[in-house]
Amino acid sequence: MSIDLSQFHDVFFEESFEGLEIMETELLNLDYKNPGEEEINKIFRAAHSIKGGSGSFGFNDVTNFTHVLETLLDEVRADKHQLTQEEVNLLLTSVDCLREMLSAVKDDASYDEAHVGEIQKQLEQALGSEAISQDEDVTVKDRNAAPTGWQISFIPHLNLYETGNDPLRMFRELGELGELTTVVNIDNLPPFDKYNVEECYLSWQLTLKGEATEEQVREVFDWVEDECDLNITPIAEEKAEQNNQVTEEIIKEAEPAKERRNDERRKTERRSAASSESSSIRVNIDKIDALINMVGELVITQSMLGQFGEDFDVKNIEKLNDGLKQLERNTRELQENVMQIRMLPISFSFNRFPRLVHDLSSKLNKKIELKLSGESTELDKTVMEKIGDPLVHLVRNSLDHGIEMPEDRVAAGKPETGTIHLNAYHEGGNIVIEIEDDGAGLNTEKILNKARERGIVKEGEELPDNKINELIFHA
Repeated sequence: MSIDLSQFHDVFFEESFEGLEIMETELLNLDYKNPGEEEINKIFRAAHSIKGGSGSFGFNDVTNFTHVLETLLDEVRADKHQLTQEEVNLLLTSVDCLREMLSAVKDDASYDEAHVGEIQKQLEQALGSEAISQDEDVTVKDRNAAPTGWQISFIPHLNLYETGNDPLRMFRELGELGELTTVVNIDNLPPFDKYNVEECYLSWQLTLKGEATEEQVREVFDWVEDECDLNITPIAEEKAEQNNQVTEEIIKEAEPAKERRNDERRKTERRSAASSESSSIRVNIDKIDALINMVGELVITQSMLGQFGEDFDVKNIEKLNDGLKQLERNTRELQENVMQIRMLPISFSFNRFPRLVHDLSSKLNKKIELKLSGESTELDKTVMEKIGDPLVHLVRNSLDHGIEMPEDRVAAGKPETGTIHLNAYHEGGNIVIEIEDDGAGLNTEKILNKARERGIVKEGEELPDNKINELIFHA
């Protein structure tokens, strides 16, 4: 009997998107020069779960992309790769790619395959740099080689032999696909008295020349995919091809800065919009327990009132009134408990802003610190989804127009790093959300001129400053 795995899709997507949020949060807080073991493990585990789930459900594009990402993270986790700030940004972009791919798979839609392919290529290049540093002579030779082929970094885990796999058999299969050159790394061999014959201490850098496809090469390693770190990169066909690639890189870097900045902003806003609405909700177990207890009380009250229907006696009228009052009280409490289920901490909305501030401050060449407080303040889920876009708009205004450039802040006697503060708290029967920055403030003259230009304020009409400031809320 076959099992319909589609019934588990919703759970997979929900957990995957939560995993991406964890990855993004940890990457934003990561000290790339000295990454903490626990932080890297959290990022790795999230990527590994997405890879395993997507492989189980047959989402192969997601699996292949995540495999390269996971391999790089594993290198970092094993202290075999030192991250740079550019690579952290690349990992954040990889999270965006995975979010886009998973959303497309979930909605049975398409995604930008060219962009995803480019990011995957950059991840492979980041991994490939390790192989270059280990064997510079082999790499230089491959750069100038005319034949097509593949550069393969094969680093087995210690338990490879325990799964019944033998690298020699795999190398024989690769040799049938083309001309194979192997370079073995014995740096991890332990002293003889500590050697365990059931563990694999060797790793290999392989060069396969010929017309074999990447799919054929990966097929050789199918059985050991989870027992090794594998990186496969193409060898250039001609040196001229490399020159063309360099030229393309130069052209790409020469694109107008404004257009590239706008493109990044559009991606950030699409990501924010996509994460603003959800058809499901996670509920704290305490709220569920309270609801179950309340239903139990309601059943008891209903049973008690039901007894009055049999041989009703006027003497029991007082007990009947007590029962009706208890029913009213139970119903009101039940309503309050049900409403509480829809309440979520506003951190669900605030959590998108560290990434937005990180991306846009980099594009605007500004130094900005984001402070969050009151994240545990609870808000109805529907209201939270409705205020998502206005909050993004206000934070964007602080980034674009509020915080000055570092040199301008220093000239004004301020620290070069600006601050944006998001705060939420209860006040009376209301929930107050504040967005505050230590920037230059509102330029009333500029706002008034823009309002006159748009016809919101008539020519010659004078307004006090507080009325001018209110104009920023017009469409």
